[in-house]
Amino acid sequence: MRDSTHLDFINRWIVYIEKNLNWRDIHDSFINSQFENAYDFINKLSKTKEGQLKIVDIYGIKNIKGYPKLLDKLQD
Repeated sequence: MRDSTHLDFINRWIVYIEKNLNWRDIHDSFINSQFENAYDFINKLSKTKEGQLKIVDIYGIKNIKGYPKLLDKLQD
């Protein structure tokens, strides 16, 4: 069984969604911004050879040929 802080969070979330009828819009906006930040970060990393090597390492990419955007700098 989970600890009491998890149950407290669930209870606070229930109260929040009951009081905020537009909670889905707020939640969608938050989730979308998380994805946008991640994509922006990956795009920024991919602009340098060192950044592309980090992307390959982080994601464990074995088939570099399957990622043509990474090929340009990694084959130099």
